[in-house]
Amino acid sequence: MRLLIDANIILDVLQKREPHYRYSALIWKLCETGKAIGYVSVLTFMNMMYIMRKELSPEKIEDVYKALSLIFTFEKLTAEDVKNALEMKLKDFEDAVQIQTAKRVEADFIITRNVKDFIKSPIPAYSPEELLNRIELD
Repeated sequence: MRLLIDANIILDVLQKREPHYRYSALIWKLCETGKAIGYVSVLTFMNMMYIMRKELSPEKIEDVYKALSLIFTFEKLTAEDVKNALEMKLKDFEDAVQIQTAKRVEADFIITRNVKDFIKSPIPAYSPEELLNRIELD
């Protein structure tokens, strides 16, 4: 199973954000144990570091990147992703970039807590809890 992981899922774990921490951590565990391949856009990493900039020194940012690299595959942002995202004309350009990245890596699902933002995505989007319930049923 190939998953594109949205920033909010990673931030839930890094910042231990309740009540979301538990299910987001379980998504991490799927990727860590090889039951899923988790992709993270480099754009996502940059946005997360911007959000956490007051909490992290440059050394800590490097440590976070190295730790995440052990669990997730960082996926580059291409000019084609940007072009295709612009053509989608979504209200949130970042979401369009996530969708394009998910398409390029042939993700099965996008994992996010903002599922409603991905309604126009050809790749189904699920919250961590929804995905975990879905794979328990399969």
